[in-house]
Amino acid sequence: MLYDFSQLKNKTKEMEEWLRKEFTGIRTGMAAPALLDNVIAESYGSRMGIKELAGISIEDARSLRVSPWDSSQILNIEKAISLANLGVSLRVDEKGIRVLFPELTTERRGVLVKLANSKLEEARISLRSARDETWSDIQKKEKEGGMGEDDKFRLKDDMQKIIDDTNKKLEEIAAKKDKEIMS
Repeated sequence: MLYDFSQLKNKTKEMEEWLRKEFTGIRTGMAAPALLDNVIAESYGSRMGIKELAGISIEDARSLRVSPWDSSQILNIEKAISLANLGVSLRVDEKGIRVLFPELTTERRGVLVKLANSKLEEARISLRSARDETWSDIQKKEKEGGMGEDDKFRLKDDMQKIIDDTNKKLEEIAAKKDKEIMS
């Protein structure tokens, strides 16, 4: 092959992973341990993720149980979750912390769908940017004499197929999240 698309393919995979990660931060009415993945607590003189300080499990459809490995860390974990401003309420008991997810209103669901769509658009913009970089590189190689014009346009078609496949995957991820938010 005249052109190596591995860099473009890596970028498209990174975009898919980025979008999935962003969508885990969009809270639906369902309890999801992934919501606490990015919460950092002050503990033992350093900053640590909640996952490193406690076990996180789903208690029921709208609540999580955070069970610290060391019960002296309950207040630090509670404070970190509160400061993260996740829109959840907390209840501390002898077993740890119960994270309660409120019911979503129709208005709030609409806002979350818009937020999800804006994240999808950010991913699309990044994808277009990667496509433009790759196309510029292909044109540069053609001007330097590394390939003929027919090869350039064949490579453009190959590149567009990769972009179209990635766009389809991003759309599927977004559709799944929209369905999750609205259910």
